[in-house]
Amino acid sequence: MSSSWILLIIAGLLEVCWTLGLKYAQGFTRPLPSVLTIGAMIASMGLLGLAVKQLPIGTAYAVWVGIGAAGAAVAGMVLFHEPATPSRLFFLVLMIVAIIGLKFTSGTH
Repeated sequence: MSSSWILLIIAGLLEVCWTLGLKYAQGFTRPLPSVLTIGAMIASMGLLGLAVKQLPIGTAYAVWVGIGAAGAAVAGMVLFHEPATPSRLFFLVLMIVAIIGLKFTSGTH
């Protein structure tokens, strides 16, 4: 796996962090969660920017968003007791399969 893909995966995981941070920051009214959330946003976007130097923008953006969306949904189920219905889990698995498919069909190493 190339360093660009590693950067992209880290960027996606940071997207999960800042998405969850939005919940804890409570509309940016809590200082520490707000600062951590903004820091994760900046780091996530910065790493995405570095990754797209070598990866196709459409693929990189779709993977970044997919990691963030799937990760936030799973974290919501675990941390905030959001519904984990069979149909919801099925579609999360489809999203993860799509992310993996994009990686393997992107034409990059």
